[in-house]
Amino acid sequence: MRLALFQPDIPQNLGAALRLTACLDTELHVIEPCAFPLSDRALLRTAMDYGAAARVVRHNGWADFQAWVGADGGRILLFTTAAAEPFQSFAYRPDDVLLFGRESAGVPNEVHAAADARLIIPIRAETRSLNVITAAAMALGEALRQTGGFSKAGLRPQGLRP
Repeated sequence: MRLALFQPDIPQNLGAALRLTACLDTELHVIEPCAFPLSDRALLRTAMDYGAAARVVRHNGWADFQAWVGADGGRILLFTTAAAEPFQSFAYRPDDVLLFGRESAGVPNEVHAAADARLIIPIRAETRSLNVITAAAMALGEALRQTGGFSKAGLRPQGLRP
């Protein structure tokens, strides 16, 4: 299971995604360009003390990401407010890539067209949207639950510090 962010615009959300994927033992794919400078040093700073545990793959653009997915054989699952299929009803596979768009603009039409599935997280009608990493955590949790992908090694109860 992999989490991918399309051209993220908020560095703090990238940091939260790094922490999420490090804790859940999944890869994070960043599809550039980002709306902020992204160097290896900036990634380490954003990751705080999770840098060593994070597995980050950077793609120079949408075409590079698509080429990687094509070679990998996984499915691109786009999470979008423009979908009709609820994320919790979808049947996930361990090689899926959960793709989330830019916080400010989502993804362009070509990305929508390339997705193998478009999924929505149902929310109250009078609300606009969830934070992208909150949505990613919900989706990644459900996908890992369905596929038995939660790591068993080195587990400790959430919220307790060693």
